[in-house]
Amino acid sequence: MNVRAVAGAVLMLLGVFLFMNRGETFDVGDVFEYFWPSIFIIPLGLFFHWLYFGVTGRRGVGVLVPGGILLTVGVVCQLSMLYDIWEVMWPGFILAVAVGLFELYWFGGRNRWLLIPINILTVLSLLFFAVFSIGSLFSYLSGKPYIAVILIVVGALILMSRKKEA
Repeated sequence: MNVRAVAGAVLMLLGVFLFMNRGETFDVGDVFEYFWPSIFIIPLGLFFHWLYFGVTGRRGVGVLVPGGILLTVGVVCQLSMLYDIWEVMWPGFILAVAVGLFELYWFGGRNRWLLIPINILTVLSLLFFAVFSIGSLFSYLSGKPYIAVILIVVGALILMSRKKEA
């Protein structure tokens, strides 16, 4: 693995963390508090991918299932930790299983029967993402009276506008 790439990624994550916590105290515990997915889960998912693509010579495709699951779960957890959006990101755990199975399908024997659970899990995850994202957006906008006024004015303008003749 390229040492410069790892050092660059670590420095970028540290910079994002410092940017988000301006004016607050910073200690080593904060690194583990906010970046535990990048320290423990994502490297384990990358390890499983490295086993398949690097060590085994593309044999043992089954290691891609836990690799895809752990990598996706790590990204979901990291985004949730950084932005405190667990209530929106939880469907990513459903999507993680779909990603692991899709990697098995893509790099394995292309068993078409795997597409059934992959599609079911993906659609469920995207549906939950949409529902909870819209719900989170409405709860955010409900405390903003100027947004409500803007929506009322735009709705009234649409209702009062004349239909253009063709």
